[in-house]
Parts: sequence; C-alpha cells; structure tokens
Amino acid sequence: MSNARSLYFVILSSAMLLLAAEVALAAGEEARDVDTTGLKKLGSEVLKVNPYDPNDQRAVEIGAAAFNENCARCHGLGAVSGGIAPDLRFLPEGEEGDEVFSQKVQNGSTRDGRVLMPPFKDALSQETLWAIRTWLITVREE
Repeated sequence: MSNARSLYFVILSSAMLLLAAEVALAAGEEARDVDTTGLKKLGSEVLKVNPYDPNDQRAVEIGAAAFNENCARCHGLGAVSGGIAPDLRFLPEGEEGDEVFSQKVQNGSTRDGRVLMPPFKDALSQETLWAIRTWLITVREE
C-alpha cells in the first residue's frame, strides 16, 4: 500500500472516530425520557434486574419508542447496529444481560479518555431504562 493511501486511511479512520464521539456526546445531551404511563412505577432504588415481563405489551411499546428516540442513532433501527455501536440484539440473556445493560446505560462507556457512550442516568427514568431492555429482549437474536 502506498504512503499516500496509508495516510488516507489513517485520516479517514480518525475522522470516523471523531464523528462517532460527537454522535455519542450529542446523544447524551439530547436524551429524552418518554411517557411511561401504564408501567409499574419503580421508585428511586436502582434495580439490577429487569422488573418488566417481555409479554407486557405496554412495556414493549414504550421500550421501542424510547429506543428509537434515544438509542437508534448509534445502535441502529431495530437494534441492528450499523457499526458505530454494539448490536444490542446480542446482549446476554437474564440477569447477566440486565446488569450489563443497566450499567452501560446509566454510567456510559469510555475508552482511553474517549466517550464511546454518554451516561443516561440523569436523562432516563428507571421505567424507561427497563422498558428499553424489555423491548430488546423481544428482538434478541442468538
């Protein structure tokens, strides 16, 4: 590969990383909670396990709407990632997946000082967070 071509790929890769960071930061700044009317209120204690049943159609509907509003720009429509962020259809099942999901959504993620995902703990209610997780369970793939 020529030096010019190598330089082109380095610049392109750097630009893509910067764009991904900007998208992540913008997502955190623009996060919006959704109307959770019809869901069981969860209180202020931070839960580690999803309290909603994937058969609860209201939780699934709210979760789908909240995902599209807050997560799809990075994680893709239908949770099918376009490569910027992980494909959330492959989260682990059960309590392990609940814990991974809750921790990442609430606290965000950084690597080498770069924000990969902003924290959403101050932007999304617990009801919204767990409704999103409930919807993700319904689109999960092996």
